[in-house]
Amino acid sequence: MENSQYLDMFIDESNEHLQAVNDNLLELEKNPQDLTIVNEVFRSAHTLKGMAATMGFEDLANLTHQMENVLDGIRNEAIAATDAVMDVVFAAVDHLEEIVQNIADGGEGEKDVAAVVNQLARIEKGESLQPEQTDGAAEAEYGDKDETEGAEFDEFERTVLVQSQEQGYDAYHVSVDLNSDVILKAARVYMVFEVLEQIAEVIKSSPSVEKLENEEFEFSFQVTVLTKETDQEIENRICKVSEVEKVAVKKLDVAAIVAAHDAEDGTSLSEEAAEAETAASVAEPETAQLESSGERDEKAAPSGNKTIRVNIERLDSLMNLFEELVIDRGRLEQISNDLNSAELTETVEHMSRISGDLQSIILNMRMVPVEQVFNRFPRMVRGLAKELDKKIQLEIIGAETELDRTVIDEIGDPLVHLLRNSIDHGLESPIERINAGKPEEGLITLKAYHSGNHVFIEVADDGGGIDREKVLAKALKSGAVTEENSRSMTDKQVYELLFSSGLSTAEEISDISGRGVGLDVVKNKIESLGGHASVDSVPGQGTTFSIQLPLTLSIISVMLVEVQKEIYAVPLSSIIETAIIKKDEIMSAHNQKVIDFRGSIVPLIDLTEFFAVPKELAEDDYCSIVIVRKGEKMAALVVNSFIGQQEIVLKSLGNYLTDVFAISGATILGNGRVALIIDCNALIKS
Repeated sequence: MENSQYLDMFIDESNEHLQAVNDNLLELEKNPQDLTIVNEVFRSAHTLKGMAATMGFEDLANLTHQMENVLDGIRNEAIAATDAVMDVVFAAVDHLEEIVQNIADGGEGEKDVAAVVNQLARIEKGESLQPEQTDGAAEAEYGDKDETEGAEFDEFERTVLVQSQEQGYDAYHVSVDLNSDVILKAARVYMVFEVLEQIAEVIKSSPSVEKLENEEFEFSFQVTVLTKETDQEIENRICKVSEVEKVAVKKLDVAAIVAAHDAEDGTSLSEEAAEAETAASVAEPETAQLESSGERDEKAAPSGNKTIRVNIERLDSLMNLFEELVIDRGRLEQISNDLNSAELTETVEHMSRISGDLQSIILNMRMVPVEQVFNRFPRMVRGLAKELDKKIQLEIIGAETELDRTVIDEIGDPLVHLLRNSIDHGLESPIERINAGKPEEGLITLKAYHSGNHVFIEVADDGGGIDREKVLAKALKSGAVTEENSRSMTDKQVYELLFSSGLSTAEEISDISGRGVGLDVVKNKIESLGGHASVDSVPGQGTTFSIQLPLTLSIISVMLVEVQKEIYAVPLSSIIETAIIKKDEIMSAHNQKVIDFRGSIVPLIDLTEFFAVPKELAEDDYCSIVIVRKGEKMAALVVNSFIGQQEIVLKSLGNYLTDVFAISGATILGNGRVALIIDCNALIKS
């Protein structure tokens, strides 16, 4: 059966099952006695195994099967869910995620999983794990196992072993130790392989060939070979390679390996039937699928919501077509006003209402819950807490809040940086928290919520807060602020200095919170999405980082303004208000034109001069201004007149105009003219 047509569905469902496994394992750590959680994990793992086997991904199926055996032992209370056991299970999930990602990237889904499979097998048999084996990243050498077990061979390799034995070949496990002072390990490995391939066929290596080539191993490695030569001949040949310290060759009992695997494979007939049923559900060539929380009655009419999986590229195409419709709608509205036809006006108004509803539907189709990003953070927090020896509880609020898919794809890295910053710098050690009268366990809250046409995401911790004096000292040293300005700065203004380029309060560079590069990377990324980042802190009580993001990036509301005879668009999200002032109200401070706006001194930017627009209109005694804001900073933009508010389609300027300063894009107006969209953030920053 050709499986490629079901690949996208397989990847999507595999990711869903892996996410469910992750979430439930984290919950199991908190409630190790709750067997209902284990049943949920087991069900997801069992389904994933059946799907992988059907699609022919052996490494995925084998690893999931071994993990399933451990989960079965936990739910039958034969295995205790200790920290060491959970670490190995989490490591197995990491491997599964990497395999699925490899498949999604067009790979074959192949990965050397012998190490973690061996660890799971030891847990299943009740054997104790060595301290170094509890680290999922450690490579376990399969050469340490009993020779009747040999390596963990997949189904294909076992078949090769059996067929080779029938043709008179013997299987050997070869362990090679290099000198500890060897310089070019990869070169020595290559020479050993070259010697072996003259007399044998290499069918497996540990670590994998790729890791051996990249020298991702200590000084020993193992291979399984098929040959008609003796073990002594193999050893003699390898020993002739320089800088080889020791060689051990053992003959493998192929029959025992196959028998051992069959004994371990406890899949019953009923389980095989369930796997076949699961596989059939994956392979169904249906574009729509039914989702229901309860059991499905095959004879009854299907219940629950009907959903359909749609490729995001199709939604992008639909959005592009609709954007053209919005442009034509504006053109029709312009023609209707010019002709002053009642019938045409009525028709255009009806079309505007319909297209408005259509716009809402299309935008909602592109909206996805931030849960897709938030879901990966509990595992990350768990790992970092162990690494830093801190006790941390992550609270997620508002994960159902929806954002445009384009924005969702971009906010993951900034949030990772903020969370790592809170874990490393924000939260104190357990001893420090106890001495400060706080609970030993620190709390990090990740919160998302809607407000108007924006979504806010907050990362808050109940740690020690930001040290104002420490930040000021670093800012003065880096030149981010002058000594004179620092004296009059409020606490919030000082905290905002953390977003300055290259400013970090870290005493030591660490991989946890970004190697001391500061938070300017976060700020720049958020601002490139049309958003805003801010920070607030209370010493001794904690710190809150807040991110404001637009709901969508493609269709925005703007104020159209005229600068001489050119038209520009100013995003409404940046505008505080518009006003008309007399020219004699304009003042000067530090060689900069300013105005008094509600008690605040605001710099004045004449767009005619800023964009070097040819002066074609006569000057008068009044100025039309647009007050815009970026965080706590404001500016007044001088324009010639206001045209009005309008929804426009944001279009890129293309690859040839990527460096145009203070212009974020362009739009086509109803009369066919092109209007440039002003980047208020860049203007104020300048």
